[in-house]
Amino acid sequence: MSKAISDSEARNQGPEIVRRTAWPQSSSRPVSTPLQMSVVYASDSPDALDAQYDGTAPGYAYAREGHPNADVLAQKIDGMEAVQGGLITGSGMAALSAVMLGLLQSGDHVVAGDQLYGRSMRILTQDAPRLGIKATLADATDAKAIEAALRPDTRMVLVEVVSNPTLRLADIDGIAALTRERGILFVVDNTFTTPRAFRPFEHGADIVLHSVTKLLAGHSDVTLGYVAAQEARLQDMIREAAATWGLTPSPFDCWLAERGLHSFNLRYDRAEENAAELADLLAGLPGVRRVIYPGRPDHPDFQRARSLLKGRSGNMVSFEIEGGREAANRLTRGAPDIAFAPTLGDIGTTLSHPASSSHRALSADMQRAIGISEGFFRISVGVEEIDGLRRDFIQAIDAAVQG
Repeated sequence: MSKAISDSEARNQGPEIVRRTAWPQSSSRPVSTPLQMSVVYASDSPDALDAQYDGTAPGYAYAREGHPNADVLAQKIDGMEAVQGGLITGSGMAALSAVMLGLLQSGDHVVAGDQLYGRSMRILTQDAPRLGIKATLADATDAKAIEAALRPDTRMVLVEVVSNPTLRLADIDGIAALTRERGILFVVDNTFTTPRAFRPFEHGADIVLHSVTKLLAGHSDVTLGYVAAQEARLQDMIREAAATWGLTPSPFDCWLAERGLHSFNLRYDRAEENAAELADLLAGLPGVRRVIYPGRPDHPDFQRARSLLKGRSGNMVSFEIEGGREAANRLTRGAPDIAFAPTLGDIGTTLSHPASSSHRALSADMQRAIGISEGFFRISVGVEEIDGLRRDFIQAIDAAVQG
């Protein structure tokens, strides 16, 4: 016969509730990758924990140093980039920071492309100098310009394959030959192109970066980065810097990004197809001063794009309208169904205005020098039906021109 449990007996049973319950055993396995949010991992003994840190036994100790969802995602991007041992970080900028903090020291010099993402330019020109790391910006479309910027203390060259937001193509092969000859690290940001269009390691890169936030994850709901080095010693240094400086990714973001990767090839191909059609449409509309798309013969690096990207052109289109800031305001208001947002890589089309977002920290002279004006826009083309996109942009350009 049962009897009621007294308050004191209930309190005595409390520890059974707070102690961790063993994970249920199963003869089957989940189809979806499990999400493991744990910050800490329990080991059997100090010897077992030593074995993990020594690398003689697999396992995890503290999520800032690594966790399963980050490793699953890293392994998938490793396969895409044909490398091993890549690292997931908390953002694309965290990936760049891990490289700089792990491999550079006070007195080192970096040469970087002069048409990088705005925050990349900021870290090079404003933040790194506070740590004693100097940087020189040079035209990455010309290996000779990069060579002219080298100094005896140059340790690293950093470029984007396709620049943000002006979509110029770096002279990857020329720069790779130069850095190899001089013994300088060659770091390539492959965010815009992705491994679907280009694999930097096959062209001489030492280190490859990604903002996973963008096309790889693809749904504007995660913030992550990725970095991989060909040489294990360098990768270890980058990994240690990421753990020490706390550049840690969220397990949930890693889980979401892995799910996004499942549709990556389909998304990329459809968005690229839409981008080519949209670029041609914009080029024929009144009020559009210029269109920049690597797949168009009028692109200044068209022949290089054909050689490097082998028929791929990506989903990014930039264009410039007449009329300055007022026309730009009219354009965004005239496209209410296109998200005006400082991002790229979403499954839907987004529109950004670099002068007021990604490159706002640059002086007007610096913006003009790299081709950014108040009428300059960057489109991250999504997977919508192309007829709808055509209507949206015809309407937007008409609003900008009509005033």
